[in-house]
Amino acid sequence: MGNNAASSTTNTTMTNPTQAQIDAQVTAYLERAKEEFDTKYSQPAKQTAKLDDFKLQRTVGTGSFGRVMIVQRNNQSLALKVMEKQTIVKLKQVEHTLSEKRILQAIKFPFLVNLLYSFKDHSHLYIVLEFASGGEMFTHLRSVGKYTEDQTRFYAAQVTLAFEYLHYLNILYRDLKPENILFSADGYLKITDFGFAKVVRDRTYTLCGTPEYIAPEIILSRGYHKSVDYWALGVLMYEMAAGFPPFYADQPIQIYEKIVQGKFKFPSHFSTELKDLVRNLLQTDLTKRYGNLKNGTKDIKYHKWFSTMNWIALFEKRIKPTYVPKSDKDHFEKYDEKPMTHSATELYPAEFDSF
Repeated sequence: MGNNAASSTTNTTMTNPTQAQIDAQVTAYLERAKEEFDTKYSQPAKQTAKLDDFKLQRTVGTGSFGRVMIVQRNNQSLALKVMEKQTIVKLKQVEHTLSEKRILQAIKFPFLVNLLYSFKDHSHLYIVLEFASGGEMFTHLRSVGKYTEDQTRFYAAQVTLAFEYLHYLNILYRDLKPENILFSADGYLKITDFGFAKVVRDRTYTLCGTPEYIAPEIILSRGYHKSVDYWALGVLMYEMAAGFPPFYADQPIQIYEKIVQGKFKFPSHFSTELKDLVRNLLQTDLTKRYGNLKNGTKDIKYHKWFSTMNWIALFEKRIKPTYVPKSDKDHFEKYDEKPMTHSATELYPAEFDSF
């Protein structure tokens, strides 16, 4: 194949394919992916393992209604997300939780964390995911200050392909930020936390996301679709290359005011091409925002800033990352371990019947 695409089916007879041929192969790949997704989404897998199948090791993250632990199965390290039914119900997060699991069990893409098992017991819901051992981008970015443009390009390209895949399946991600991007052992990315992900065929109105990354149309309660993810991509690219986000203030309301105005300044070290692409992503006018136009992700992938990117090689992980996490280092914070309490009877059987 050639440069600007994301397909796992390389046609060896095509030594120098045209852009149109590459685009046709990308579409064919995405069509197959959509068929697979639709089948799995309409018939979700249930109870594919049980807690006793795993050896619990330690907690690597905590959230409002559960924790993520490293576990072992057949000498393989995996990530186990443990969610308390009672807390999910109390926080009115039943729909989000069921949606997250249903989407995760139906998707498969190199730069998205893949779900391997899911199950429940009387008190908890569990999802078992690939373990990305390199830790969060948030932690790494804070430790190095900022990324070079080459590094920023390498990471932004992976997010672009992930969004191209998700949006083709009508999935909005809605929670892009460095905390939700993990490093695999090989230095490539895995986007995690699908708690806000949603299958949306038309538009949705939910206010969700992280203040610095929320698109103006969400703040203004205007119905939105995939445009919000491309705004967030623009914020991420800026933050990776600058070391801080384009819109920040002490209070969320002040951040929202800046976002709606769409006013921000570029650091002097940004290249002209990077400024141009970020400006077109952080575009308050939806009829002009890249990713949201009739060419979709092509406006991003074929932009001058990405002219050196070999999209096929990236998809097939043939580009050497500049940063590979040290394998002998623990890249996650330490947390206090709490014993899991199990109810003698099944809690909320109706609410979580489809899990």
